[in-house]
Amino acid sequence: MSEASNQAVDGAAPAISDERISSLDFIRGLAVMGILAANIVAFGQPFTAYMFPEEFLVPDGDKGGWLWVAQFVLIDGKMRGLFTLLFGAGLMLFMERAWARGSTRWLQARRLMWLLLFGLPHFYFIWRGDILTYYAIVGLLVLLCLKWSISTQFRVGLFGYIIGALVYAAMMGPLHFVGETEFGNQPEHSEMRAGLEAAKAEAIKAEAIDTKYKIEGDYAALTQRRFEERGTEPLSNLSLFIFETFPLMLLGVAVYRMGLFNGGMDPARQRFWGWMGLGVGGLLHLLIALWAKSTGFAYYATLAAFMAFSPIPRLIMVLGLAALLAQYAPRATGWLGQRISAVGRAAFTNYLGTSIVMLFVFHGWALGLYGQLNRPQLYVVVLLTWALMLLWSKPWLERYRFGPLEWLWRCLTYGELIALKR
Repeated sequence: MSEASNQAVDGAAPAISDERISSLDFIRGLAVMGILAANIVAFGQPFTAYMFPEEFLVPDGDKGGWLWVAQFVLIDGKMRGLFTLLFGAGLMLFMERAWARGSTRWLQARRLMWLLLFGLPHFYFIWRGDILTYYAIVGLLVLLCLKWSISTQFRVGLFGYIIGALVYAAMMGPLHFVGETEFGNQPEHSEMRAGLEAAKAEAIKAEAIDTKYKIEGDYAALTQRRFEERGTEPLSNLSLFIFETFPLMLLGVAVYRMGLFNGGMDPARQRFWGWMGLGVGGLLHLLIALWAKSTGFAYYATLAAFMAFSPIPRLIMVLGLAALLAQYAPRATGWLGQRISAVGRAAFTNYLGTSIVMLFVFHGWALGLYGQLNRPQLYVVVLLTWALMLLWSKPWLERYRFGPLEWLWRCLTYGELIALKR
């Protein structure tokens, strides 16, 4: 083990350089772009179509379901997981700088409270799939753990994630077998099967109401419905996703301190475990996807594929991706690499901005493409939006020190007007 690695294990990882911060920006940029690819179906079609292709309002254009399989293996959950890992690393990086200036964790707590005040309007007024609310609340919990030893952070994060995965498997795994196979026809399962059929029908009916308002362009009715019918959804979703979000953030803190992002690990070993994680996690995802495909992408089978069976393979793949990208990113200095890094430096603006752009693309009061595009056509929207991210981010950051929302968030955090223009 290198001297740098020994320092990292002892809790004194070498300081992260500006070059490595740029590397974090590059990985963050890829993650933000990937999150759009994961969410595009839920933006342009009913939310339930994200997992359940039958809910497309037009033929999904995915003959044989192979695009569903490819997205499940390569994108779904991996980009969110990578972004969550980086959020944890970012919490630690922010506090290292804050502690160096004599500040305390209260500064980070204030920063996260402002993030919460961005996240809640994002959920109610723009995008039901908001993750900022979860990040703000869970980040406050992670903030309490920043001075734990690296080994404690890593072990709690890892075992917490495994426990959460077991909880997901126990909750979601049996539903398909009871609700959609011959196993559920047994008399002792009849009541549960009827309940599952009713729950599925209710979820589809509720989504149909949202769909009606989106197609008609009735933004006021859609927003009112989010407050009245889905008002507690951020908290109910948090109670479910905390089993993934908290452990991943804590793992992000731990691997940052271990030197994953600052060259503090043995490069050959990091590459080996990176490729192992990517390969093993990808293979397991492929097997799960093929199983879901064999059921005809049944409602509870796809739910099980996402929630019950893929969390452990997802963690393996996310850590593998992080390890490989951390080594590749410092060499991503070409024109495309620079633009992706700029997307990452303005990740907050790009994430929220993408949600706003999707409103104008899909809702009936704007371009009105909601429910009209199949899966391949939705991917064209992804490519065009990626191009927009790449086009604006770098020129903006050449003139200004921060992205627009990054600047606003920073001003609110420090309680002062910070210079924006270079």
